[in-house]
Amino acid sequence: MTRKLYSLLLALLLAAATPVFAQEPPAAPASPPAPVAWSSLSPQQQQLLSRFGGQWSSLPPGRQQALAHGSERWLGMSAEQRDKARDRFSHWQTLPPEQRHALRGRWQKFQALPPNEQANVRENFHKFQQLPPAQRQMLREQWRNANPAQRQQMIEHAREQRQKGPLLRPPQAPPPHR
Repeated sequence: MTRKLYSLLLALLLAAATPVFAQEPPAAPASPPAPVAWSSLSPQQQQLLSRFGGQWSSLPPGRQQALAHGSERWLGMSAEQRDKARDRFSHWQTLPPEQRHALRGRWQKFQALPPNEQANVRENFHKFQQLPPAQRQMLREQWRNANPAQRQQMIEHAREQRQKGPLLRPPQAPPPHR
């Protein structure tokens, strides 16, 4: 799947979850992140983050936590996963700043969703990926050509379908006796 398609699909899926944002109560202010001691990092993490070693204590605690978490994830990846991550990062760097800003905003909205809504978005994304290319293209065109009211109607229809659960197949007639 192309990156552009992935971005479009993610935007569609997040749009489907948009009404959830309006229903969420305002979040309580989070406690400030705790600093991460350089000595608490594994030797592999310290090696990976060595360029930050001299300034580690002066980094904001949130940045320290993000780097520590990212280094854990990186070290847990296979070589293939690392290559894919490098490719995605290279692509990210080529995007215009306004597109990066929009994608970052959608990602933050996704992260703000409750876990069950995140799971729904992921499930819908995987279902979309399983569709034949022609059907995916048809759905993309329908979305692109729809006005905001029609898009909202599409979202509500999809929610209703999801709430109904998987469609049950009608019982098949037994084969004729010979």
